[in-house]
Amino acid sequence: MPAAWSGVRAVLFDLDGTLLDSAPDLGAAANVLRRSAGLEDLPLSAYRPYVGTGARGMLRIALGLQPDAADFDAHREAFFQAYEAVLMQHSVLFAGVPQLVQQLEQQGICWGIVTNKSERFTHPIALQQATLARAGALVCGDTTAHAKPHPAPLLHACERLGVAPEQAIYVGDDERDMQAARAAGMRGVAADYGYLGGVESTDAWNPDAAIKNPLELLNLLGLD
Repeated sequence: MPAAWSGVRAVLFDLDGTLLDSAPDLGAAANVLRRSAGLEDLPLSAYRPYVGTGARGMLRIALGLQPDAADFDAHREAFFQAYEAVLMQHSVLFAGVPQLVQQLEQQGICWGIVTNKSERFTHPIALQQATLARAGALVCGDTTAHAKPHPAPLLHACERLGVAPEQAIYVGDDERDMQAARAAGMRGVAADYGYLGGVESTDAWNPDAAIKNPLELLNLLGLD
């Protein structure tokens, strides 16, 4: 294990595209809006790369809507309601996540979730998913005054876990995740198996490391 990765006491994870494959439910919600507009469903492959961009990305793909559109807020709330109706019907943890979390816990490394998804959705998801419910910290997009890429959510998670930022790492599948990690003074690990916002490589994000599946993190930390 490289010396730079010794002394890690906490691992923070993004949620969508890092721990949870929520694309099927989010795509289904977006297609509800398309059907309401008299349009045919789009395949999941059209939505999957942009799940990490939240409602803005889903509405852009589904309806061609931009945030400055006059009816954007109304469509966003309609999307949120459609998502609530299908929440966790088809979402699953990425392969290896339960084993990864179990190994971290067995090694005495605390872990938490830092997501830009609002508490409105994140808390019900955690209640329904036993593995996610064990997170030592759950910080949502509206838990603090700022969302990623601002460092405030990551720093708040560190406070809850009782660790210094330099003792933590952050794993995520979006460039904002790496920006937030740097701003918070912690190392960032790109989840190359995630949604990635449509890019083919995460190299331009300048992560401190990258993993191709969740269990590779154990190797990075010298825990395999």
